[in-house]
Amino acid sequence: MRFAGYSIERKNVLPHEPGVYKFFNDTNQLIYVGKAKDLKKRVSSYFNKLHGHNRKTKKLVSEIVRFDFTIVNNEVDALLLENNLIKQNQPKYNILLKDDKTFPYICITNEPFPRIITTRKLIKGKGEYFGPYSSVVAMNTVLDLIRKLYTIRTCKLHLSKKNIEKKKFKVCLEYHIGNCLGPCEGLQAEAEYEDDIQSAKKILKGSFLEVKEHFKNSMHQAANNLKFEDAEKYKTKLDHLLKFQSKSTVVNPKLSNLAVFTLTEDEKYAFVNYLFIENGAIITTRTFEVKKILDETPEEIIKTVTYDTLKETTFSDIELISNIAFKIGDTESSIPKIGDKKKLVDLSLRNAFEYKKNKLLKKPVHDKSVVVLEQLKSDLSLKSLPKHIECFDNSNIQGTNPVASMVCFKKGKPSKKDYRHYNIKTVVGPDDFASMYEVVTRRYKKLKDEGLSFPNLVVIDGGKGQLSMARKALVDLGIYGDIPIIGIAKKLEEIYFPEDQYPIHISKKSISLRLLQHLRDEAHRFAITFHRLKRSKGSLSSELTSIQGIGPETADKLIKHFKSIKKIKASTKEEISQLVGNSKAGVILTYFKQKKESN
Repeated sequence: MRFAGYSIERKNVLPHEPGVYKFFNDTNQLIYVGKAKDLKKRVSSYFNKLHGHNRKTKKLVSEIVRFDFTIVNNEVDALLLENNLIKQNQPKYNILLKDDKTFPYICITNEPFPRIITTRKLIKGKGEYFGPYSSVVAMNTVLDLIRKLYTIRTCKLHLSKKNIEKKKFKVCLEYHIGNCLGPCEGLQAEAEYEDDIQSAKKILKGSFLEVKEHFKNSMHQAANNLKFEDAEKYKTKLDHLLKFQSKSTVVNPKLSNLAVFTLTEDEKYAFVNYLFIENGAIITTRTFEVKKILDETPEEIIKTVTYDTLKETTFSDIELISNIAFKIGDTESSIPKIGDKKKLVDLSLRNAFEYKKNKLLKKPVHDKSVVVLEQLKSDLSLKSLPKHIECFDNSNIQGTNPVASMVCFKKGKPSKKDYRHYNIKTVVGPDDFASMYEVVTRRYKKLKDEGLSFPNLVVIDGGKGQLSMARKALVDLGIYGDIPIIGIAKKLEEIYFPEDQYPIHISKKSISLRLLQHLRDEAHRFAITFHRLKRSKGSLSSELTSIQGIGPETADKLIKHFKSIKKIKASTKEEISQLVGNSKAGVILTYFKQKKESN
């Protein structure tokens, strides 16, 4: 087992996601912790344009040997996790958050007539805590809302029943301006006050419906009474409430002494991510890579990693949660289904998957197309990598000017010098099946006779009918089985094999399907372009041969030289006569002159 991490040369594995990154020096000491909205861009910025950095940053970069990172859900989560890691590890290059200042909480005190206060320290037994809040403004906004809605005292008096009965206290200014109902003099019943506290707790827990209804009703009531300024104030408060920053999903103050272990694996390795939560904060995050030796089960691996990680801790004092059920001594892991613990398991597993993905990509691939071809080989269960693929398509309109095309892809990219056009010679009428048989036969008979290598894969643009005729062509040539052949149908992108009754479906997001679609579309484009060109030449030729005295041979000469009827009309008699002689030139020009006059 080894602690997962990355050398600086592998910074390209960083994702474009929010998170926290950690830099280590050559003694494996953590020297810097930072947060980022985009991990890849932020970490890469340290090593690009070094001349733009100050002396401290240049010194930091010179000491970095490796890095690690943790993905989180958003920037607020990244800020909170960064703060926790800095407080615990005190990296020497972190100065902004090294002090004992932490994020603020709201506390409902545990005393008669509870107060609602703000604090940066979590003291067990003092009360119920809500937060932390990454923004003091957001926290003060919700406090202001609560105090506007409910008459919660702000004084620090000990309002015991005995003290109130002895009339030790007098009401203050807050009572006179309407912010307090005077529980210090017994002017408000404790049960009524407790109802206000419970309503305030709903707000702090994110149950805003009651508050929203209060503001909406107050706003409408004020507007109906023509008190538009008051209505605007209620509307402003409602807007503040809607924009209020809810608590972070990374940190929950109710969670403590909680260890999260999650595992994902492949054939040779297992990857275990570990998070430890203390006093509601993630204070440790690591990923371990374990090489399998004796086909260990996931339960055995995660038990070993858990024991090695927490061996100096009393397991009975720690709660274990995971994506796998396991037991160490008398302590069993639980697999949460909902709530904050489930979010922590998902976050941990997400980091384990990220490391696994980067491990699989660690082997350098110089040509990205190899990845696509490997995927295609896997999806089609081919014996060899399809470095050379050929795709066929037909094109005709009601049997006229039938043509076909063959496009060639090598190493996943078009090889246009190997593209081929085919004029259909043996088929009369619109018969795509017979046309496919002809062009496949002609193509591979030539390769066979000339001793040239066959492609690694043949793709037929069409369904089972076209594929069946292409298969028959290979059988008749005696090479069926030497060349893998498939058909791709357009509507549902179904892949057909000659011997299979039912098609297979490749994921619509698969890179291998995109390659097959590219082949099919390129073959269709090449065929239809050739068909249009042939049809256009045919129409030119037919008009010229309709002139008395002009035969097909003369028409072909004119088309090859002038390219269009328009250019022939614009030519002089001398230019035409150089190709076909004076007599025919005169006949052609007379024909076009009479045609123009008749129009």
